[in-house]
Amino acid sequence: MHYTAADTWINDPNGLVYADGVYHLFFQNNPYGTDHSNMSWGHAVSPDLVHWRDRPVAILCDANEQIFSGSAVVDHGNTSGLGEPGTAPLVAVYTSHYTDESPTPGIEAQSLAYSLDGGETWRKYAGNPVLDRGSAEFRDPKVFRYSAPSGAYWVMVAVEAVERKVVLYRSDNLIEWTYLSEFTSTAPVGRIWECPDLFPLPVDGDPGNTKWVLIVNVTYEEGQGGTAGLFFVGDFDGVAFTALAGRGSTGRQPEWELLDYGRDFYATVSFNDVPDGRRVLVGWMSNWDYARILPTSPWRGAMALPREASLHTVDGRIVLRQRVVAGLEPGGASRSVGRTDIPAGTHPLGLAWGSGPCLIEATFDGGTSAEFGILLRQGGAQATRIGYDAEQGCLVVDRRSSTSTDLGPSFPSRETAPVELDGGTLELQIYLDASSVEVFAQGGRVTVTDLIFPDASSRGVSLYSEGGAAQLAGLTLTPLDDTPVERAAESLRAEDGRAFSRSRASA
Repeated sequence: MHYTAADTWINDPNGLVYADGVYHLFFQNNPYGTDHSNMSWGHAVSPDLVHWRDRPVAILCDANEQIFSGSAVVDHGNTSGLGEPGTAPLVAVYTSHYTDESPTPGIEAQSLAYSLDGGETWRKYAGNPVLDRGSAEFRDPKVFRYSAPSGAYWVMVAVEAVERKVVLYRSDNLIEWTYLSEFTSTAPVGRIWECPDLFPLPVDGDPGNTKWVLIVNVTYEEGQGGTAGLFFVGDFDGVAFTALAGRGSTGRQPEWELLDYGRDFYATVSFNDVPDGRRVLVGWMSNWDYARILPTSPWRGAMALPREASLHTVDGRIVLRQRVVAGLEPGGASRSVGRTDIPAGTHPLGLAWGSGPCLIEATFDGGTSAEFGILLRQGGAQATRIGYDAEQGCLVVDRRSSTSTDLGPSFPSRETAPVELDGGTLELQIYLDASSVEVFAQGGRVTVTDLIFPDASSRGVSLYSEGGAAQLAGLTLTPLDDTPVERAAESLRAEDGRAFSRSRASA
């Protein structure tokens, strides 16, 4: 039920935009193979964010440039002049990663491509690049329309990756850009910043109390976990973003938090122009520590399930909640387990996971247990452990015994995420697919996304408790329909000889 390419490599989601009833998912794609090179923009469309249809490669690399990450907008007012009478252009703003063969080798600058037929075909703007700082690490522009009392204009949020800072620009026409400001964290976070996003959300559903969310995706130092997404909550006045917490702050609001505490939720950005003001996020479900060696065939790389984000006040601070978008359909009858005591030990449930995806909804009472939870994809020595460490006060997702293939020393991992019990109870929603788990705790206040690669025969489900007794208040397992991608007939794989340029050096 996760989007993957048919037989090629994909990574960062790009150009997420809703236009004329269609959700457009663009993404980093090597059209010629399953390794990270020849970066171009692949393309898929959906009416509902669940069922996807492949389209031809949108923006193809060439001898001068790879097409790195960016965003797309509907230029309703034809401010760019790239449209035609009666036709508002779709405009993609992407990073040109110039090759050694280009006139500006090693430089990253921002360029445009546009479509006049709803995203089916694209033309590069003749005046590219439209914004060049002379930098080798200036990339990943997210562009959106901002309305101010003095008028509306376009805002670009990009990064100077190795300087770990976000840079903001404005434009009236998507072509000429003026510097606004920059943002960085109080203390350095990560080694590289990438794929920023900036958007407003009402707090507790109150449009009179709106805050802005700044997402930054980071690569850590070697051995620290690979990659992850962060978010800051704050204010944006059309010029600068200011975090609610940070320099001089003594309140409960942290300066930043993890967007997802798993290893496999990176390059996360949101859709522009989703109806009803909803903010839908999509992340790449992988990690640069092992993305190139994942045991999948003939494809490599997948997207996490799209999630709707919202802001809420909890215990005096603003928290971000995430929930999977509506639209996944049951693929069979649900099976339920009622209130069940969980003494110390492991206790099979007799609810073996089938071969398809499923949703597991479970509520636990902690009791006297030091750790309690559920084991999934269990078989022999294999299992994925999802539970709660009462002594540390954290959600646990342990995949150290989840995989039958050696994926290197960084893959086996035990994720922890701070979670407070609500009245002594833990509520979980777990989306389980053939090679992944996405865990949402306490109504989506905390999420953990991890890849797993157990044997196909590992299908057991058990409850467990350690150091005392817990109780299952209730559990429902609902099989979910497969959502196979409608594949395009055309492929560039036969043209492997047209491979042009190197992979991103920083990755």
